[in-house]
Amino acid sequence: MDDSRLRCVNKKIENERFNDDDNPSDSSYEQMKVEESVEKIFRYFKSRLELDNSLEEQPVLNRHSHTAFLLKGLRHLSISYECLDASRPWLCYWILHSLELLEEPIPEETVSNVARFLGKCQCESGGFSGGPGQEAHLAPTYAAVNALCILGTEEAYKIIDRQKLYTFLMRMRTPEGAYKMHEGGEVDIRGAYCAASAARLTNIVTPALFDGTPEWIVSCQTYEGGFGGCPGMEAHGGYSFCGLAALSLMGHTSLCDLRACLRWTANRQMRFEGGFQGRTNKLVDGCYSFWQAGTFPLIHMVCSMQDDHCLSTERWMFDHEALQEYILVCCQHQGGGLIDKPGKSRDYYHTCYCLSGLAVSQHFAGGKLAHLHIVGSQDNELKPTHPVYNIGVDAVVHANMYFNNMSLPQEPDV
Repeated sequence: MDDSRLRCVNKKIENERFNDDDNPSDSSYEQMKVEESVEKIFRYFKSRLELDNSLEEQPVLNRHSHTAFLLKGLRHLSISYECLDASRPWLCYWILHSLELLEEPIPEETVSNVARFLGKCQCESGGFSGGPGQEAHLAPTYAAVNALCILGTEEAYKIIDRQKLYTFLMRMRTPEGAYKMHEGGEVDIRGAYCAASAARLTNIVTPALFDGTPEWIVSCQTYEGGFGGCPGMEAHGGYSFCGLAALSLMGHTSLCDLRACLRWTANRQMRFEGGFQGRTNKLVDGCYSFWQAGTFPLIHMVCSMQDDHCLSTERWMFDHEALQEYILVCCQHQGGGLIDKPGKSRDYYHTCYCLSGLAVSQHFAGGKLAHLHIVGSQDNELKPTHPVYNIGVDAVVHANMYFNNMSLPQEPDV
């Protein structure tokens, strides 16, 4: 998939998508253009297979080019990433988790350097900010805790000031149990998930921390079945994952309408492209390979605890193969990294969540036995990711072993 002809196909698609000033903005027109671009790549890929029998194990995950792209970003970022100066722990997490999924070892010196940098992002009053000297925020706090748990060294674990983290989380709580993202910031369902994830991984969950939170999260579920960012908002793939994952962490999935959530999520897989859209009547996007597909293991887990005998013991409730084909055929950038859709640029965000979705679609662990579903070469297999935290399962186990031996933090002074 890295020859010059495919680069020409992608370049032509990019020119058609972005250089036609006469294109109307109608969503149905944009959907048609995306389907056309995807069809061109699928047709070209199929023609290659028909002409060359040696390509039986296609499509292939271009591990080496992705690894090179990721390692470069861990050392140095170009000036174009200046706009993400307030998202530096996110960049660490996206890159580290991608390398983790690819099972690419990180040099000890780099592990220590990343841990020390994240320590500089930790605020004196608790929580982590988007960069040194910035304001504490729940989103980079989630990213920093995840990144430090992926690193998995004692040095990394010790960076996290659990007492101050707990004080920060309590400070972000609203009276009804929701969470604001930062002081004076917006209140939405991301905050509840970021808080729950960071708290569970570091063993600082108390009854007071999430009092009323599950009920507030359920109030965000819409008539469509998915979850919105806050009550009254449109159902969205990212918010739905956050809502269901947070309820899973709090042990209150029974409060939501799980079947409605399943119906809405299943209908977000695109029939032609094979990938997922984030909302009703929107375009396919590679990042929803995780935000939508990652919801199915959570639903499966809850249904299995309810002894639902209709559940498969081999597959999640979406088309594994179609998603993998979309990611591997349409979302790999020739220079390394993964993308939203044909014609888009590569970035670390889409690389992380395309690979995360690919891992979810490859690994089924809903029954007593695990099952693999690998499209293309067997070398495409990625490391499994934890369905709730989206870091490696072993990283979660090691973090729990370390932090669960520690006492719970003290309640902050009011």
